[in-house]
Amino acid sequence: MKLGLKRDELRLETHTVEWEKEFHRVKQDILNSTPIQEKQIEHIGSTAIKDMVAKPILDLVVGVDDIENVEKTIFQGLKKAGFLKLQVQRPNEIVLAKFTDESYEEKTHFIHLVEYNKDLWKNLIFFRDYLNANQTAREQYKRIKIEFVKEKDGGIDEYTDYKEQFVSEIYGKRK
Repeated sequence: MKLGLKRDELRLETHTVEWEKEFHRVKQDILNSTPIQEKQIEHIGSTAIKDMVAKPILDLVVGVDDIENVEKTIFQGLKKAGFLKLQVQRPNEIVLAKFTDESYEEKTHFIHLVEYNKDLWKNLIFFRDYLNANQTAREQYKRIKIEFVKEKDGGIDEYTDYKEQFVSEIYGKRK
């Protein structure tokens, strides 16, 4: 298993159990480096969905008490675990990434730092769990992803936009 994509590179890989093993390894690194509790770290995104094609980047959601006032020790610990804060601006979320080397050209992991057990946290977990439990939805999502790569021209932003309606519809089922 090789994780990593360069900026705006888009490639889908076949699901592998190695993704789950890597999640547990990284989760342990985070637990060893920060005051974050085990229940506040979850594997999300397509690498956490069985039989799903996915970009070879591991996504984790990490819950904190207050996204506006994250403790310095958390950022210091995440840096020790290899994660750097990105300039990405998203509401109620701080994004960090792990890179293959000091050139910072190729990302291998993302952390989505959000408020623990609030709406965004619940949506991300619900999406993963819903697709893992629902084969029809899982196959539909897989088709959307493959269709974009085969038929559309664009990078990561266009890919994310292309999937947005489906993702929003699944979030809507949580209500």
